[in-house]
Amino acid sequence: MPPASEAPASKSIPLVVDLDGTLLKTDLLWEHLARLLRRNPLLLFAALGWWTRGRAYLKQQLARRVRVDPATLPYNEKFLAWLREEKAAGRRIILATASDLQMALPVAAHVGIFDEVLGSDGKTNLRSKNKLAVLTQKYGERGFDYAGNSRPDLAVWRGANAAIVVNASGRLARKAATVARIAKNFPPDAPFAPCLFRALRPHQWVKNLIIFAPIVAAHKLEESDLLLRDIEAFGIFCLCASGIYLINDLLDLDADRVHRTKKSRPFASGDLPLPVGLVAAPLLLVASLVAAVSLSWPFAGITLMYLLLTTSYSLWVKRIVLLDVFFLAGLYTVRLIAGHTATGIVYSSWLLMFSMFIFLSLALVKRYIELADAQEVEPGLNPHGRGYAAGDLDIVASLGTGSGYLAVLVLALYVNSDQVVRLYTHPPLLLLVCPLLLYWISRIWLLAHRGRLHDDPVFFAVKDVTSYVIGLLALAILWLAATH
Repeated sequence: MPPASEAPASKSIPLVVDLDGTLLKTDLLWEHLARLLRRNPLLLFAALGWWTRGRAYLKQQLARRVRVDPATLPYNEKFLAWLREEKAAGRRIILATASDLQMALPVAAHVGIFDEVLGSDGKTNLRSKNKLAVLTQKYGERGFDYAGNSRPDLAVWRGANAAIVVNASGRLARKAATVARIAKNFPPDAPFAPCLFRALRPHQWVKNLIIFAPIVAAHKLEESDLLLRDIEAFGIFCLCASGIYLINDLLDLDADRVHRTKKSRPFASGDLPLPVGLVAAPLLLVASLVAAVSLSWPFAGITLMYLLLTTSYSLWVKRIVLLDVFFLAGLYTVRLIAGHTATGIVYSSWLLMFSMFIFLSLALVKRYIELADAQEVEPGLNPHGRGYAAGDLDIVASLGTGSGYLAVLVLALYVNSDQVVRLYTHPPLLLLVCPLLLYWISRIWLLAHRGRLHDDPVFFAVKDVTSYVIGLLALAILWLAATH
């Protein structure tokens, strides 16, 4: 005997299925809106105007202007598998959604199990009591089972024969049990908080450690006031970076969903609702700018420049061959400039040149991996959303390794500069860092060539034991060179 809270549904009763958050792990309204804003962010004002005429009208206008490929959308696979079993057993299945009918029809055609599709029509938003009224008129009072996932579905469950709860919180599932008989429950695959934390990409904050490079290179770590300003600057850039990553993930939904590893990102996989990103991203960016102003107006200007550069990269530049990697390398240099600005330490041309070459090499590694991954999936295939072609693999590798070795050359020339004499007691010892850096760069590129490197070399280095050993050896050499 099944538990009272989960009784088998009758195969003779039609099964009505909600779309957003139930069949799909995402919401088509927000999917369409995200793509509209990617096309032109200023269309947000048009969307707000449509919304004043009702949600149904907003959805209709979005459906007319945006197309979403149903094959790339994230589905609740366990629930979909159960639906296919019900269909194979001869059950009649209906898709009833608050999304516009023109949004729902391509999804229904792709899934291929629905006998009928009901949706909003630009005037009536097929949701909550409106949906219940339509279903009761078509199938009679309690003449259908209903699968849903959200609070508005409680009104539909009250008039249904049985409830199928999908991707809902435990609290909502318990509330559903008070208004309807639960025939089946499909709990969420991933909890909200860890998904949000993952979307903020805290592992990427390690890139902001370059802010500390000027204070380390100038041997002023013992000056607590400068160190505290650097720590504050680091925190501000982490806030800003997380906000930008949220925006980037919203803009890159289509590309991420066809990528080997990026398809598991919270927004791409549907584990995190798109509205979370649309709300959290501007909040993080505004908070970072306000905090930057409190540090200093020049630093706020650098933070704003970083924000504008990363936004332009996400919207346009990343599709332009070569310019994209120069932009990425430049963003690292902006972090370096932020460290100088926060502390007031005089700029070092050697440090800026070294940063330019080493980070250009790492940016090219990322593109090399994307090209190689595309070839592994299908020879001759070009990476989605990039300006590179399959035949560019060798030239990208040549440019990347050459740039990395130029960074080592800059370091070697720095050892013979007047600046080194003022900072180090034994400058020749610094030359020992050169072979360490040569080894690390060569190893990064060799691993990329063998297909053993994560798509972000900085993230790889954070988890790589060999990188830590090389880093510690380099620090030891720097300490010995500075020791009296």
